[in-house]
Amino acid sequence: MSRLQAEHLYMVFGRRPKDAVRRLQEGADRDELRAEGTTAAVIDASIEVDEGQIFVVMGLSGSGKSTLLRTLNGLLEPTAGTVRFDGEDLTSLSAKDLRKVRSEKISMVFQHFALFPHRSVLENAAYGLEVQGVPRAEREKRAYEALELTGLKGWEKSWPDELSGGMQQRVGLARALATDADLLLMDESFSALDPLIRRDMQDQLLELQKTLKKTIVFITHDLNEAMRLGDKIAVMRDGRIVQIGSAEDILVRPANDYVASFTQDVDRTRVLTAGAIMTCADEVLGTTAPDGKKIATLDDFLAAAPAVVGEDTPIVDLFTPCSVSTVPVAVADKAGKAVGAVRADRLLAALGEDDGGPAAPAPRPATDPAPADRLTKAAAADAKKDAEAPEDNDPEGKVSAGA
Repeated sequence: MSRLQAEHLYMVFGRRPKDAVRRLQEGADRDELRAEGTTAAVIDASIEVDEGQIFVVMGLSGSGKSTLLRTLNGLLEPTAGTVRFDGEDLTSLSAKDLRKVRSEKISMVFQHFALFPHRSVLENAAYGLEVQGVPRAEREKRAYEALELTGLKGWEKSWPDELSGGMQQRVGLARALATDADLLLMDESFSALDPLIRRDMQDQLLELQKTLKKTIVFITHDLNEAMRLGDKIAVMRDGRIVQIGSAEDILVRPANDYVASFTQDVDRTRVLTAGAIMTCADEVLGTTAPDGKKIATLDDFLAAAPAVVGEDTPIVDLFTPCSVSTVPVAVADKAGKAVGAVRADRLLAALGEDDGGPAAPAPRPATDPAPADRLTKAAAADAKKDAEAPEDNDPEGKVSAGA
């Protein structure tokens, strides 16, 4: 099972890093260490990434997200903590064994493409396989297949400088896919692209994931991108992970004002789902449909509802049906059984922000008693600062698919 676990990771640069870890564990402040010439880039970070999951790590520049990524495949040896993949402790491997794992099980897609200008598109896509020692005929076959998957069929003989930025990034993605690695690490892979091309690449990744079901750790500073791609999202600040949860968790239940500050400009209608705002389906029983008929059973409700949707339906798709009927939109499970109702007032309330604290919790189905607290208005001005972040670069210059 391709499961990634990182436990209590620390990455400290400077003098006496082990001593710095001890001091951090005892409560020392990151700024205090920096004043002494020591940088604590990652502090006590723990994550679990399930097989087939897209796990997004986001935060401002300098938050430590790229450094964290590099500890996951051994490009940086953590000062403390462990990384396990498929049950194997990567932090205990020899350099030789770690290189083998990186070349066969873990692929990386960089922000700045990292293509060889003197190699064709096909040769670039096949490079990771060449490092593994795969025979030429086999690696070219697999590289052709990967290029076709990423929409580059017909460009195999072209040179990198003949491609657009988006196409070059597709080559980098194809190189990672050609190795058939279980784990993909993507470091700000789309951030250098124009907005339209960036969205196209996001679409491409989501489409590929439906078929390939890779385990992916994706680094970004863009919350909209994180919300769109992530099955689970970790938010980092000053080297620490301050919250881990789904997109809905981050949006409607931020851990603190810092997290909430990221969500102020997010299009909530495309993140929140029917399941997040629905009330109990039983509440509709006993009401009257527009045609005057009594809604006595859940089947009556399904028949009278202006629309029947799944729990994962984004609320942007609910406005039209909610506006044409006094009967709530019905939310049904995969078996077609009514499990909730979305009223127009709940739909509108979900879009608002309060000015002083969390709103009263909305009624929830009996199977999900957790309240859907409304988003606390952010007040953390320092979250908008964009500090310098040397760890967001790629000083290693490693371009192999297993790097």
